[in-house]
Amino acid sequence: MTTFRITIREWRRILTLPVFYWLLIVMPPCLFFFYSFIYQQEKVTDLPFAIWDENHSSVSRQLTFMLEQMESIHITNQIKSRKELEKLILKGEVMGAVHFPVKMEEHILSGQPVNITLYTNASALVPAKLLFKNASEVIITGGAGVILKKLTQTGMNPDKAMALVQPVRLTTLPLYNPGYNYFQYLVPGLITVALQMIIIMVGVLIFNYESKTGTTQELYALAKGSAIRIVSGKMLAHLCVAWINFILVTGIIFPIFGIGNGMDAFNFFILYTLLAIACISIGMTISVIISDTMLATDIALFYTAPAFVFSGYTFPRWAMPWYDQYYAMVMPYSSFLDGFVKLYQMQLPFRYAYHEMAVLLVFVLVTFPLSLFVLKNKIRREYKVT
Repeated sequence: MTTFRITIREWRRILTLPVFYWLLIVMPPCLFFFYSFIYQQEKVTDLPFAIWDENHSSVSRQLTFMLEQMESIHITNQIKSRKELEKLILKGEVMGAVHFPVKMEEHILSGQPVNITLYTNASALVPAKLLFKNASEVIITGGAGVILKKLTQTGMNPDKAMALVQPVRLTTLPLYNPGYNYFQYLVPGLITVALQMIIIMVGVLIFNYESKTGTTQELYALAKGSAIRIVSGKMLAHLCVAWINFILVTGIIFPIFGIGNGMDAFNFFILYTLLAIACISIGMTISVIISDTMLATDIALFYTAPAFVFSGYTFPRWAMPWYDQYYAMVMPYSSFLDGFVKLYQMQLPFRYAYHEMAVLLVFVLVTFPLSLFVLKNKIRREYKVT
């Protein structure tokens, strides 16, 4: 019953203290909608593209037409030199270009090698990769089509001609995000990493803000000097807020924007709850050890800010230096993300996330008892029985 009263007291603090309700109640929905609207277009399309055609043949015109049909390419300029292309890229007017050399058609028809040059602005990594993927597909397909047409016109059997033109056939089958949809890919990651940051940032204020508001002795008295009642009561209150944000994400944000179709919400709930408990425990541990509110907040910010970068969501962890890999391991979001990708993107059975859940549980089993131990000693030193 005492633990429940502490939970109710913590709820009052969350709803009345600006530092709590701004971070826990007001900011999450604003962030979630903000992230969702950024990537609502889902895909990068109609990237401005230039054609440098020195061949002026039926083949170059056909390839130009095929390029324009690609979803990511929109031909905006006809250029006559590399210098002109560089100026357009520097001005941001085009993202790439293709160069058809002077004797391209003649060389293709005679079976000689042809060097078609594809230029992309690699400072914009994602658009550059999309342009390379689509443009190279068109050029390879178009070149093979010209040779196939020539062979069939000589009377060769079409199947035999195809075998000569394309002796090896490659079939690509992208899994788990076949449409390269950045809305479905990035938004869930941004939302979940924001939740981790918010939970930990608020967690570091749980105890030292009691000192700041002068209510420490009141809390000790309500708990009758019991550290376990205090930690459990506050944990339950903040876990309830985390669950509310879970409902906001899975019940409102995801359905409105069509995210997470086919995902098992219960499996996600279990994984998310472990993340929330781990983050609250970490935050409380920092809060009970460091009494200075500013210092505790700085430490939490230093700890949580790089979570998205080190999580492996945009760059694989195995490719990072060994010390960065270890740093990533001490953040709960890294393990959560591994499990989230399996359950959300790959839609695998729940058992595939057991390892990640076990790691999150380790965070709880280390930090929760530590916060209890430190708080118990503080109560012993500071609690004044009246």
